[in-house]
Amino acid sequence: MSVDLSQFHQVFFEESFEGLDVMESELLDMDPSDVDDETVNNIFRAAHSIKGGAGTFGFMPVSEFTHVVETLLDEIRAGKRSMEPRYVDLFLQSVDCLRGMLSDMQDGNEPETERPAELRTEFETILGMAQEEQPTEDASAGGKDAGWIIDVKPHTDLLMTGNEPFRMFRELQELVGEGNLEVLANTDDIPELTSLNPEDCTIHWRLTVTAATPVEEIKAIFEWVEDECDLTYTPLAGDSANAEAAASSDDAASSGDAALVAPVADAGAAESTAPAASAVQSEASPADKPVKAAKAPKASKKTAESSSIRVSIDKVDSLINMVGELVITQSMLGQLGQDFDLSRLAKLQEGLSQLEQNTRELQESVMKIRMMPISFAFSRFPRLVRDLGGQLGKKVLLETIGEQTELDKTVMEKINDPLVHLVRNSMDHGLETTEDRIAAGKSEEGTITLNAYHQGGNIVIEVADDGAGLNEDRILKKAIEKGLVPENNSLTPEEIHNLIFLPGFSTAEAVSDISGRGVGMDVVRRNIQALNGSIEVKSQRGVGSTFIIRLPLTLAILDGQLVRVCEETYIFPLVSIVESIQIHRSSLNHVTGSQYVMQLRDEYIPIVRLDEIFGLRDASDTVDEMMLVVVEGDNEKIGIVVDDLLGQQQVVIKSLEQNYQKVSGISGATILGDGTVALIIDISSIGKNIVPVKRKQPRSEKAA
Repeated sequence: MSVDLSQFHQVFFEESFEGLDVMESELLDMDPSDVDDETVNNIFRAAHSIKGGAGTFGFMPVSEFTHVVETLLDEIRAGKRSMEPRYVDLFLQSVDCLRGMLSDMQDGNEPETERPAELRTEFETILGMAQEEQPTEDASAGGKDAGWIIDVKPHTDLLMTGNEPFRMFRELQELVGEGNLEVLANTDDIPELTSLNPEDCTIHWRLTVTAATPVEEIKAIFEWVEDECDLTYTPLAGDSANAEAAASSDDAASSGDAALVAPVADAGAAESTAPAASAVQSEASPADKPVKAAKAPKASKKTAESSSIRVSIDKVDSLINMVGELVITQSMLGQLGQDFDLSRLAKLQEGLSQLEQNTRELQESVMKIRMMPISFAFSRFPRLVRDLGGQLGKKVLLETIGEQTELDKTVMEKINDPLVHLVRNSMDHGLETTEDRIAAGKSEEGTITLNAYHQGGNIVIEVADDGAGLNEDRILKKAIEKGLVPENNSLTPEEIHNLIFLPGFSTAEAVSDISGRGVGMDVVRRNIQALNGSIEVKSQRGVGSTFIIRLPLTLAILDGQLVRVCEETYIFPLVSIVESIQIHRSSLNHVTGSQYVMQLRDEYIPIVRLDEIFGLRDASDTVDEMMLVVVEGDNEKIGIVVDDLLGQQQVVIKSLEQNYQKVSGISGATILGDGTVALIIDISSIGKNIVPVKRKQPRSEKAA
């Protein structure tokens, strides 16, 4: 029976990317002068798993490239050579190369061939030099023996672990060459048909290798099954050994239950009927973190967003328990409905209350399944900081805090690019050169800190550096030169800092592949706003800068404030609301035509009327005795006039763009309990429709 292995491709790709993450993490943490065996073994096992899986699924370019990587790792692991810094760089470049090849194959495209060929040549040059330096008398290590006899006696549960002997034999055939492997199966231990368990492995094998192949390379193929098999390696030392092996083969063949397996190279049609994807094993830490290096492979045509998510068993158990409680409540309400009268009203109310509680707990359990620690996003930055630090000639220490802070998977995937840009910006613009830091009395090593923590219903991510801080004079001068602000405008330091988020703004003296094109910070803010989040910057000259990102924990559920405007119901994100007050027309002032502003303590707040924006009634209607909801978006406060505040509740967000079309001022919609549709206000978009006014009250006015 043939098996369609394509259904397991996605699992292979995900596990392979995890294996690459393990290799990258171990290489970045490695000190070449003091390498422990376990670190090298972890890297080797990840590479070996990728190689075996790629060969299994027919991805030969990946398998062949990984083989040469694995060979150098095996020599290091065996103590034949020591780890060198150049090897670490070469392995890291190979990780990038493999990630690009796998991404291409995942997209259904042919993988790049030029970069793998370049790296393979470097590996072969290193390995070739080693072979020339090998002592000729080292017969066992150098592969001068006549061959090997390998006895493979699997434990009965081998197949249930996802391992398939045929695939190991096929890999061995590829290693030793066609015609140099004979596989003999011993079927003496197969029980009668009536007591046969098809999941048990009861066949033993004797493999005869007649090629001069180092035993370390042969053992590497069977490394994954060392705990599931009894393995014996016997050298073929000459004619006597060959004769002994032949005699053993004849004895085995004379058994009525023995069967000679066809040469492995010709056994392509005999694909295993145990296509467990877990044959592609890796001891990987889950993370999805593609990184651009100096010689990174070409980018994939689509983002590396994983189509699956790993969930702890505790979260699954909690979800199952909640469903069980829900079933019990449903059963109770069903019985009440069969024979209901007023005397059972109290019981019905109790059941409905229990149903509400179960539904809320079920919702929380389901949402937790999508929550992942932000370490998945942070884990990509050690490599980025290492490569970029070398490129810029700066010594940089990366610190991460709050890695276990959880965030919705979708939000985390979409925040990756803004975080990458902020870290690159901090390294390029924020941190001084080594000479400048020493001259300023600082340590020669700069520090970038990534910090994540929960605050209310949001997650806050901070990207901080101990560099030179923002130069307000230089920023303001550039902004005036570009016509972004008037010359005579007096701005506070905070307002000057926010100028860096304007489109086309850059203070870089020269354009490089890292920065200077004026494209980036405005995109960062736009991407964060698309997640219903905000970004602000705090900076102090000579001390450093901190970029603070505030995001909702999830994009699926929103804590909202319901408001009424005319006969319509709208929802404001609760996180955007500063306060709500009742207004009188006498407290409003006119600026630039019809724009209203209101003095709120030490600030002037621009006023927006939703009824005017959405054409719900005549703009000449009075605003007396209406409610003013003060909201904050893009670090700016505005007041929105509404008729009434209705209440607060969690709402499920429905995309208006996917179901209808994009509407300015609206970020989405939801269905209320009575079945009506309420629109969710996009605070940032609404704020763009107002006329800018000076926010801070001048000191001269206060004195007057």
